Amino acid sequence: MPTPRLLLTAIALLPLMLIFPACASQTTAAFDPLGEYCVELQPGDLGLSQLGPGQAWPDFSIGWQHREELGEACQNSLDYLAHPSSKEYFPYGTITHDLMRRSVTRFQELLETSDSAESFLAGLTQEFQVWMARGRQNSGDVLFTGYGTPIYNGSLTQTARFPFPLYALPDDLVKDKKGNILGRRTQGNQMVPYFTHGELRQNTHLRGQEIVWLETEYDCYNAMVQGSAIINLAGGKRIEIGYAGNNGHDYASIGAYLIDSGKLRKSELSATRLRQYFTDHPAAVSEVFPKNPRFIFFQKFEGGPYGCLGQPVTAMHSLATDKDIFPRAAVVYCEVRLPDFDDNGKQIMRPTRFFALDQDRGGAILSAGRCDVFMGLGEEAMRRAGHVLSRGRMYYLFLKN
Repeated sequence: MPTPRLLLTAIALLPLMLIFPACASQTTAAFDPLGEYCVELQPGDLGLSQLGPGQAWPDFSIGWQHREELGEACQNSLDYLAHPSSKEYFPYGTITHDLMRRSVTRFQELLETSDSAESFLAGLTQEFQVWMARGRQNSGDVLFTGYGTPIYNGSLTQTARFPFPLYALPDDLVKDKKGNILGRRTQGNQMVPYFTHGELRQNTHLRGQEIVWLETEYDCYNAMVQGSAIINLAGGKRIEIGYAGNNGHDYASIGAYLIDSGKLRKSELSATRLRQYFTDHPAAVSEVFPKNPRFIFFQKFEGGPYGCLGQPVTAMHSLATDKDIFPRAAVVYCEVRLPDFDDNGKQIMRPTRFFALDQDRGGAILSAGRCDVFMGLGEEAMRRAGHVLSRGRMYYLFLKN
C-alpha cells in the first residue's frame, strides 16, 4: 500500500500555500493571513465539541444529492477501519473504534437506502449526534484551503526535454514505526539530521535515486508541495507517483520569501504568475527553492492519490486535518465558500455545502482551525485549489451512544 502524502497535505496549495506557509513556524509577522487559525491546542485536547440539545443543526439533506461519490469515500474509510492497525488511534474522546466503524457504516446505508433528501435527513436526525470543530479560539471558524494532484508530461529517463528529476526514498533515511523522520544514518552508524533541500542540490547524494524526469524545476517543486502527481509518458502511458517520505526539515514558504524580498507583490501572486516568474528568472530557482529546507521523496503507485489512511482520496469528499486532534475516517459536513469560474474565466466564490470523510493530513495543517479540501486531478482542480482560502464550519457525525 502506498505511503500517503504527509508533507502538507498541504501546506501546500498552489498558489496560496506557496504564498502562505499554512501554520509553518517560518510565517513572517508582517504577512500572515492565517493568524490565529494556526493556534495549536494543549496536548490531549480534542478539536471537537458536541452540540447541545438547544443548538441548531445545519441542513444535512444536501448530502443526499451526491450519494454515489460520497458512498465511495465512505467505503474507503471503512476499508481503513477494517485494518487492525487503525485501532491504535481510538478511542477519540468517547468515540471508540467500534462506534466510528458503525457510524460510517450507517451513514453509508442511509445514503443507499433513503428514497429522498427528506428521508435521509430524518435518519440522520434520529440516529446521529453532531460535534462541531472548535475552530479559531473555540469560535467554530475554520480556515479552508485546497489541494490537488497535478498532471505533467515526463520521462523515465533523462532527456533534453525532461532534465529535472524527482527522487525515490534514499536508503540512509531512517524513520520510526510511525513514519516520523529520525535522520540519516552515517557509515559510522551515527544518526545525524538529513541533508536540507539546499544541500541536496549542491551534492550528488541522490544520484541513482531518480524515479521520473520532468520539464521544469517548478514542476518538480510543485509536485513536492502537493505530495503527488500523475505523469504522462511517451506513447500514451501514464504513471502515478506519491509521497514516500521527507528529509525531516520544517517547511518554509517560498511565496513569503518572494514577497518579503520585494521580488513579487502580494497582489501579483497566482499559480500562473509564479510559474512565469521562474520561467523569466531561471537563475532564481537556485536561490529561492532552497529557502524551503524540506525535500520530498516519491514512489510509484496505482489507484491513488492516497491520503494518510492509506486509502484513495475522493475529489470534494476527502479532507485533510490535524490528525492529532481530529478523528480519522469520520464523516464531516462542511459549509464554506469555494471558488468556481464562469465561461469567461472570471472567478466566482460560491457558498458550498457538502459531506466529506476525514482521510488525510498535512505536516502544516495544525490546529482545530484548519482544513484542506482535496479538489481532484488536473489543471482545473489545481486552479480551483490555488484559490481556496475561506472561512467556514465543520461538523462531525457519530451514531448516538
